[in-house]
Amino acid sequence: MTTVAGQPDTTAPPLPVLREIEQHVLWLATAIVHHANRVRPNPNALKVGGHQASSASMVTIMTALWFGHLRAQDRVSVKPHASPVLHAINYLIGELDERYLTTLRAFGGLQAYPSRSKDPDPVDYSTGSVGIGATAPIWGALARRYLASKGTDGGTGRQYSLVGDAELDEGAVWEAILDPMVAELGEVVWIVDANRQSLDRVVPNIGIPRLQGMFAAAGWQVLTVKYGHLLEELFTRPGGTTLRHRIDDMSNPEYQRLLRCTPEQLRERVPAGEPELATLVAGLDDATLYAAVRNLGGHDLAALDHALAAIDDTRPTVIFAYTVKGHGLPTEGHPQNHSSLLTTEQMTHLAETLGRSVDRPWARFPDGSEPALLCATTAERLRREPASPTPPPAIPTDFGRTPAGTATTQAALGRALLDLTRSAPGAAGRVVTLCPDVSSSTNLAGWVNKVGVWSAWERTDWFADDPETILHWRERPTGQHLELGIAETNLVGLLGELGATWSRWGEPLLPIGVLYDPFVERALEPWSFGIYAGGQSILVGTPSGVSLAPEGGAHQSITTPSVGLEQPGCTAYEAAFAIDVEWTLLASLARLGRPDGTSAYLRLSTRPVDQTLAAVPADPAARERRRRQVVAGAYPLRRSATPPAVTIAAMGATVPEALAAADRLDAMGIPVDVVCVTSPGLLFDALQARAGQASGETWILDAAFPARRTAPMVTVLDGHPHTLAFLAGIHQVRATHLGVTRFGQSGNLRDIQRHHGLDTDSIVGAALDLG
Repeated sequence: MTTVAGQPDTTAPPLPVLREIEQHVLWLATAIVHHANRVRPNPNALKVGGHQASSASMVTIMTALWFGHLRAQDRVSVKPHASPVLHAINYLIGELDERYLTTLRAFGGLQAYPSRSKDPDPVDYSTGSVGIGATAPIWGALARRYLASKGTDGGTGRQYSLVGDAELDEGAVWEAILDPMVAELGEVVWIVDANRQSLDRVVPNIGIPRLQGMFAAAGWQVLTVKYGHLLEELFTRPGGTTLRHRIDDMSNPEYQRLLRCTPEQLRERVPAGEPELATLVAGLDDATLYAAVRNLGGHDLAALDHALAAIDDTRPTVIFAYTVKGHGLPTEGHPQNHSSLLTTEQMTHLAETLGRSVDRPWARFPDGSEPALLCATTAERLRREPASPTPPPAIPTDFGRTPAGTATTQAALGRALLDLTRSAPGAAGRVVTLCPDVSSSTNLAGWVNKVGVWSAWERTDWFADDPETILHWRERPTGQHLELGIAETNLVGLLGELGATWSRWGEPLLPIGVLYDPFVERALEPWSFGIYAGGQSILVGTPSGVSLAPEGGAHQSITTPSVGLEQPGCTAYEAAFAIDVEWTLLASLARLGRPDGTSAYLRLSTRPVDQTLAAVPADPAARERRRRQVVAGAYPLRRSATPPAVTIAAMGATVPEALAAADRLDAMGIPVDVVCVTSPGLLFDALQARAGQASGETWILDAAFPARRTAPMVTVLDGHPHTLAFLAGIHQVRATHLGVTRFGQSGNLRDIQRHHGLDTDSIVGAALDLG
């Protein structure tokens, strides 16, 4: 671990000019929040919010980075609460129109946190979900390396993360740092804003040395910018070593309290009974003593410049920059300053201190001035040419094969991927799969054997000559499968960045992440955030439901069908048959890598099902009609010869029981229609469109649930029953909804279905009760 002191770099911009820009950025960032809360009309009286103190602690760091070191090929993830600083800098370099400075947190204006898809100015990574934005550049670096291995030039710039120290509490951070691939990413640089405050409090212990050791143990270069030039000079005086030890050994709360003290109070508190230290303090005037206490490295432009110049690009780097939360503001160092707002009087005083005007808050530097010239040269240095988009590959809609025999929907996924390599090799070449150490148990072995495992360089396969090895782990740059450790957050983080290459670098990929369905909820929040940030991908949850009977309640997912129904920017499918998997997978792939694209979630099962039950039409036109219905959300699987007395709408692994129940009811003289549901979300969208609540097509409702065949309804799925309950509202019929509402347990499939009321007897009973 290296401590960096404040020695100016002669190649850097002049420090006085940088300080002028630093002060202007501080003013603009503070004024952006002030205007949103104190100036802009607020008819509903709800607090608008913003983070003046959190922004202030980042101003020096971001000034040093943007105006001294950042290059056009670099990318930066900015901590969520520093978004006003990002907008202030973008304004100064001409990337943000002045009219947006008054729109923080207003509809159509600057977002609360940096948003790549919604902010009007350049944002490299969306942040706001703590820990997820911080790790995004790691996955962005891997995505760019993957593209480079395929012959695409995505550049070689650094990937910066500007992180609050409290953000290092997030488990997602350490899951990412500990992945073996990350230690090889020399382009990754984290700068930690070490202000030692969280939302509610001053962090009680001196935790940074422990964090530094954790980064170092993971193979990172660790740089520390702790003290500024004033303190470094004081440390060289008599008593200076004692002063250094005094501050180093001080608890965080004690140090923070010093920031709120007057010079007279500091003379009492700092010496702590040390005569040598008392002598040193006595020799300082009030202004020097007051400035020295808050003279930390994260607010020293020269020290930061030196640290940024010391980055070792052969391994990841973390820079711990000690800062004061609220630096330069009246609220600096206050333990409750996280979301506090300066008063109008305080803003007036700040304007006087910084040489700004409350009446003209958005004034730029005078034309021709040194700061204006540095802003102009920075803008030119950071200007990027828009990526020339490569159109996504053409995806076939149907391989023309009709599965026979007994198969699972999980196995159908691997088969469909292999079929894609034969039918559309160009499209298959853009597919990249990811697993958190479950490739073999999710039926991806054939695909992995076919395409290989991706690695930045070829590695020796020590089991290549072992005849008993079935899954061949051939790691090479041409591979298309990435294996991560058992960390679902890492999986979906990388999935999101692979799904954003179409907009970031102009090269679309078709990323598919496969994990056990019970762990979809663990991965959901970061995956959802990735979709929000513009990533388009396919998430496959398998095996799923209580149909995974012997595994017991710990691995039996219940709520994921409704998650798929409710997730914005995502189309969810749950197939009953192998042919349904093929068609929905191909349709989902065709929606990736395009401005109007969407992600998809496929919920698959390990339950073996007789594929002849699918009754796939032999006639080409009828087959295409079935395919369109499958992709649109539902299809009639069985129609009774006479108007039905009941409709059974079933999804996924419960369809065989629904068909068996229909047979028994038919034998009793009760005609039954069976509808196979493949996407509740698409059906709900169609129902909303029909009611005028959304735009979209509604034909699938008439195809699957025609009014002329309206009847009481039984819905059934291997998941929570409310997922399909809305189907009764299509024609306002009486209905019973079967599904899983409690934790399961181990057992055979028949016992588990009976336990949860998913068996044929339960479906028959529900239908009879409706009669």
